[in-house]
Amino acid sequence: MAAAAVSLLSAKSITAIPKLKPFLFDFHVSPPFSLSFAVAPNTTTHFTLWSRKPRRNPTPPAAAMLFPQNPVFSDTCAAVISGSIALSVLRLWQETAKRGLFDQKLNRKLVHISIGLVFMLCWPLYSSGYRGAILAAITPGVNIIRMILIGSGLWKDEATVKAMSRYGDYRELLKGPVYYATTITLACAFYWRTSPIAIAAICNLCAGDGNS
Repeated sequence: MAAAAVSLLSAKSITAIPKLKPFLFDFHVSPPFSLSFAVAPNTTTHFTLWSRKPRRNPTPPAAAMLFPQNPVFSDTCAAVISGSIALSVLRLWQETAKRGLFDQKLNRKLVHISIGLVFMLCWPLYSSGYRGAILAAITPGVNIIRMILIGSGLWKDEATVKAMSRYGDYRELLKGPVYYATTITLACAFYWRTSPIAIAAICNLCAGDGNS
């Protein structure tokens, strides 16, 4: 008797459940995400999921180009100007070393602190693309060759040796000065002024050489 009652109740319960329509599913990919579905007629549940907006590439800093209408000529002029400025600063410290105005070790510190920072201040003259990076890297790249020639004894330049060495030995230029110019060259060629890595590397280089 009880079993018959249970089976009868189950049959009534099953027939009392309305037939459900298939799930309705809608998903929007663009943020913020939107998800909606329906499990029964006239019943719709809507969910809104928060999502972080996609990161955008940082906008390269604006360049103070000399000739915006002719970028190639402008970058070439920027390379000449920045190279002349860096060479002028180096000549200044060569004169101070030649005249003995500062201690030789102090004079060397001033060279390493100032050259990299002065050259970096000329970066806005270049364009922000690869052409500007490569042309900017030419100046310290030429200085690498120059340091190697002087440090190996193939080129005699006593003023440069006095200005950039601790003890007046030309072979010292094959160490610190070559590493210094190489770091600036790589910072220009691979990171350039659109990346804070280049700026941080040169600033740390100048500060480290100044304290050494």
